[in-house]
Amino acid sequence: MLPEWLENELDTVPDFEAFAGVDELENLLETLASQFPDVTELREVGRSRQGSRLLCLTVGPPGGAEALVFGLPHPNEPIGGLTAVHLARRLCADAGLRARLGHRWHVIACIDPDGLRLNEGWLRGPFTREHYARHFYRPAGGDQIEWTFPLAYKDAYFDTPLPETRALMSLIDEHRPALVCSLHNSELGGVYYYVSRPERALFPVLREVPERLGLPLHRGEPEAPHIVRYDDGVFHVGSIRRAYDRMMEQGQQWNGDSGDNTASYAGRHGALTLISELPYWKDPTAGDDTPTATSYADALMAKAEAVAELAGLLERALDAVQDDLVAPGSPYWRATRFFTPVMRGAARSTAERSRLPESGRPATVAEVSSLTGDGHSFRLRYGGILLRGLDAELAAGNRAASIGRTREAVAAAYERWLATDAAAAHEVIPIRSLVATQYAATIAAAAHLRGNL
Repeated sequence: MLPEWLENELDTVPDFEAFAGVDELENLLETLASQFPDVTELREVGRSRQGSRLLCLTVGPPGGAEALVFGLPHPNEPIGGLTAVHLARRLCADAGLRARLGHRWHVIACIDPDGLRLNEGWLRGPFTREHYARHFYRPAGGDQIEWTFPLAYKDAYFDTPLPETRALMSLIDEHRPALVCSLHNSELGGVYYYVSRPERALFPVLREVPERLGLPLHRGEPEAPHIVRYDDGVFHVGSIRRAYDRMMEQGQQWNGDSGDNTASYAGRHGALTLISELPYWKDPTAGDDTPTATSYADALMAKAEAVAELAGLLERALDAVQDDLVAPGSPYWRATRFFTPVMRGAARSTAERSRLPESGRPATVAEVSSLTGDGHSFRLRYGGILLRGLDAELAAGNRAASIGRTREAVAAAYERWLATDAAAAHEVIPIRSLVATQYAATIAAAAHLRGNL
């Protein structure tokens, strides 16, 4: 059972009809600062690449432990914006909660306003897979705030953090937080978490929170083979160095366009980093570890084939249009050029894993579901970005024959992928349940560090 105080906090989360865009999140923080001037300080901690303000609301007096919470580390993941604002509102309004959690809080509702604006087409629904995918945007690796912290490891070197990343680095170095919460979300399946060290007394609460709200834990595939599993739905997050070593072992080439992550940078000050990942659509099989008649090798190969098909489409499209683009530096083309080799590498490495002797075992229901879902998600995501890039070219007046022909071919493949996406029938999770899960995990981690869980 959850502690009574945490159960009560779940009840403070209101219903939401939609996710919040950039302007709404800014306004919400400004309103809190004006309503609670005695316990808050609102300051601009930087500017985005396109000049938007990066606002940080500090709640509580200096002295003692510090905590940093930020939403939208990836701009297609808007749950964290609402979570950050609800956390700030509760901290402002409830002195008893502030005392229990025992930290001075620095809350950023949106760390990537530029990217969030490119996702605002789907934030108010309808929350179908198709509407989401057709308005989806995820940046290229070098444009992702979460993956552009400094890195110097063997021959991997990165030292050009984005302005938004530098804002986080400055806050971390200034306040040396004991807790850092990077508010992410996934897409479909179950709830899972990353932690930078095995705080095992926290794990039962992290598992119980989503189940209390009717959400399954993710018991399928981790996001990458090198990721260490601590517990059901709880994985280790550390430096990107482990992923680098695995890529070198497999003979893959390191992409030098991106760097390390928040957990690695905050770890130099001893911070516990918690990343909460929540889906938009509920997969009832996400927590089912029953063996199936499908081998793990076959499930892996099915994903590899789906991702290889996507990679081939992206490659052909880029080859066909790259000399005729009027806006080759747009975010859509930057993303497409980045994800094309990433998808080709993912298809190749997944196929190689399918040929390992240990992959001959039966796959679980959750593994089959997550591997199949990953293949569809990748195709809808990155095919969708490609379509947005082609549509933007047409909207800009580009009537080169290659643009029209490629748009027609991509659209045909995309319609076929939409028609075979089983997740289209999955239940849409109420936004309140998502925010409540992420909020509860965040304050539970703070209370745990304080000894008040």
